[in-house]
Amino acid sequence: MDLNPFRVCSPLKSLGYSMIIVVLGIIGVSYGAVAVLTLGPHLLDGGAMTLLSAVLLTLFHALLVLLSWSYFMVLLKDPGSVPANWKMLPQQNVEDGNSVISSISVVIPNSATMTSSQGSERKQIGYCDRCRNGKPPRCHHCSVCQRCVLKMDHHCLWVVNCVGAQNYKFFLLFVLYTFLETLLNTFVLLPNFINFFRGVKHHSSSPGKLAITFLAFVLNLAFALSLLCFVIMHASLVLSNTTSVEVHEKQKGVRWKYDLGWRKNIEQVFGTRKVFWPFPLFSKEDLERVPALHGIDFPTRSDIEA
Repeated sequence: MDLNPFRVCSPLKSLGYSMIIVVLGIIGVSYGAVAVLTLGPHLLDGGAMTLLSAVLLTLFHALLVLLSWSYFMVLLKDPGSVPANWKMLPQQNVEDGNSVISSISVVIPNSATMTSSQGSERKQIGYCDRCRNGKPPRCHHCSVCQRCVLKMDHHCLWVVNCVGAQNYKFFLLFVLYTFLETLLNTFVLLPNFINFFRGVKHHSSSPGKLAITFLAFVLNLAFALSLLCFVIMHASLVLSNTTSVEVHEKQKGVRWKYDLGWRKNIEQVFGTRKVFWPFPLFSKEDLERVPALHGIDFPTRSDIEA
């Protein structure tokens, strides 16, 4: 009987679907507390308070649209799968954004080993034992999805999907916009939170409204603090052209072969058209000219042997 211990991770994908409800619930609570209960009533006050509330509401809705757009894009977009019977071309070199690979690895389907000239067997380079298929550079097998993912960063339960080459940008934008939205919500709700403890016995609001405001503040503060760490971490990864998986593969003191400099590293994730960077989409030109966005071919440094 062929037992696969990694299949125990498969139920985590089903668990992830409940996280969609959690995300939508947090958005709903925050919208009620910020837009309806806190900023909305001030639109009729007149003067500076009305102007400030209008500006904050505009920013709130803009961030909400961007984070929702990014969330559903990373949720629905496939991170990239290995083509069937994929083969690494011998001595295919890529420099400065053209196509990449400088090693030889011929894939023989349904075979996980190769025989050397001395007759001994060795593990085939660029081959996944579980998928029984070729394995491009920077590709890793996901134990939750039970497949190899191109330029895999991690499996995210919040989006019920793997984060890889073709949806990493969408994930980064989702994290960034969610951080900015929760930070904005925290500052908007902070005065109400302080007043809640200053005069508990003299509140004019109903207990239900106070509970929603209190819950929204706590949730947004917690997410803002936790997401700050993710923003810093992934900003560092993007600037060095590294994935979360590759952090453990890099050798200390050795220059990472995919590190092309921070400008080109950013383009490997966001594309070359800066006008598209804030949005979860790519230009047609970038999809045609930046092979890294597809997750199979990657440029490497010319001064480092791949």
